[in-house]
Amino acid sequence: MRGMTRTTLRADAIAGFTGAAVVLPQGVAFATIAGLPPEFGIYTAIVAGLVAALFGSSMVMVSGPTTALSVIIYTTLSPLAEPGSPSYIELMLQLTVMVGVIQLAAGFARMGSVVSFVSHSVMTGFTAAAAILIVVSQLPTALGVQIPGGGTVFERLERVAFALPETNLTALLLSGVTLAAVVLLQRFSRVLPGFLLALVLGSLLGWVLQADLLGVRMVGALPGALPDLRVPDFNTSDTPDLAKGAFAIALIGLLEAVSIGRAMAIRRRERFNATQEIFGQAASNIVGGFFQNYASSGSFTRTGVNVEMGARTPLATVFASLFLALMMLLVLPLIAHIPRPAMAGLILYVAYRLIDQREIRHVIRSSRGESAVLGVTFLSGLLIELDFAIYVGVIASLLLFLHKSSQPAVMVGAPKLVNGARKFVGAKDANLSECPQITIIRIDGLIYFGSVEHIEREFRKVEREHPQQRIKVLILKSVGDIDLAGADLLIEEIRTARRKGGDFHLIAQTTNMLGRLRRLQVIEELGHEKLHANKGEAIAAAVADADNEICRGCRIRLFHECATKPGAHAAMRELGY
Repeated sequence: MRGMTRTTLRADAIAGFTGAAVVLPQGVAFATIAGLPPEFGIYTAIVAGLVAALFGSSMVMVSGPTTALSVIIYTTLSPLAEPGSPSYIELMLQLTVMVGVIQLAAGFARMGSVVSFVSHSVMTGFTAAAAILIVVSQLPTALGVQIPGGGTVFERLERVAFALPETNLTALLLSGVTLAAVVLLQRFSRVLPGFLLALVLGSLLGWVLQADLLGVRMVGALPGALPDLRVPDFNTSDTPDLAKGAFAIALIGLLEAVSIGRAMAIRRRERFNATQEIFGQAASNIVGGFFQNYASSGSFTRTGVNVEMGARTPLATVFASLFLALMMLLVLPLIAHIPRPAMAGLILYVAYRLIDQREIRHVIRSSRGESAVLGVTFLSGLLIELDFAIYVGVIASLLLFLHKSSQPAVMVGAPKLVNGARKFVGAKDANLSECPQITIIRIDGLIYFGSVEHIEREFRKVEREHPQQRIKVLILKSVGDIDLAGADLLIEEIRTARRKGGDFHLIAQTTNMLGRLRRLQVIEELGHEKLHANKGEAIAAAVADADNEICRGCRIRLFHECATKPGAHAAMRELGY
């Protein structure tokens, strides 16, 4: 409120009007995907967008119906009731409130940062599967044929293939023209309301051809122009059937909203509170459930349009809701005459835009693990159930994270002069000589129950390669944390080194790490004199511990500190100093 001026009000009003023009056809299309009468998509855009703007954290994000949530709602509810029927709508309202309650609990649990840990590859694979499912579900409408719903993607495609001889050419023409129009308009200008113009063109063509007389189905008459307050008919017996879908919708909705809000805040250099945004999304769904809304989230498309049109504050979304309500009152009779194939053409374009081909190529080229996560999520969405796919993807993503964290880098280092300064780098990679008695090891990652086996295996490998190196210097500067299992490993390594006649030195700096080492009794076992704040101190102490007789015959003299050991002068003469 403090940042509002006459300039921001004007910018927000313009952005709001454009956003309303964009969401009008989108809302109708998304409701169709969700198996709902068209007006429910607009109701959701009006109410959910308004509430999320007032209670969320983002300055420019626009909430409302989204493609991904629409298709999950359809896959969740269609086995329980006939899409579009009164019982289907009642289940939808109950599902919306359940989603809001789950998100509210996530807000109180301060899970704003936790939802960000779900791999981006999961969302990429999920949205690609959703896009394929949307295309397959809209093909019968685009072709003007009627086939039974349900089944997997491949079962639906088989039924479409058998119905091809019955294609209504008028329906195919309307869907094709609308699809071509929206593609050309979106390429020509991202500012023009391409969705709306393409839908108008398809509807005009249907009117000229008198498509309704040629067997083409229309959207049909809509009831009340604006959403009204209505308490859902909650039925606890339906709760178990709705729970799985509700959790999936709540999770995906939060992932969409938090990722969009954070990305826009970074781009615009604004503050963003993920937990506050979760509360905003929860409020929009709980309130929306009482105003004939279905589950909503942040919209990539409408947020992008909002930013491009110069939105400055959440008031732009408030304006969009008000303008959309006004448009509903004005154009409600016209929506009834929209041919369903034209709507299908629009939805086919939305589905195509969902598949992020560039990101898929990037994931496949850059990481085998992330490619596997993407593939598993995608195939689960096609072969099993779409809402189940998000859980499969999350589990696969977590397994990948655990695998990576269980194998921290364990590097044997050696000093190298870089611009006159001594730097420690990988001895093998730089082909450097090592001290005959001292091993310098650096661990990058976590030392915890999942990684101790890998770290111990690496330690044994180092010992096999250099059995004479009995003094170990372990650098913990890049270790984020250590647990009890990790502490037990270090204590055993300290004892092993000393049993073999050597010693052990640790380098640790951070207060957190020093506190952990102290509480886990590692320092007690090590001894305070063997704990060092930097490599210089540790190497000086390790060199002092080194066997003088071995040093006397050493000609490597790897460290500056070696100048104090026996045989240094002879070694320097041999090296030409």
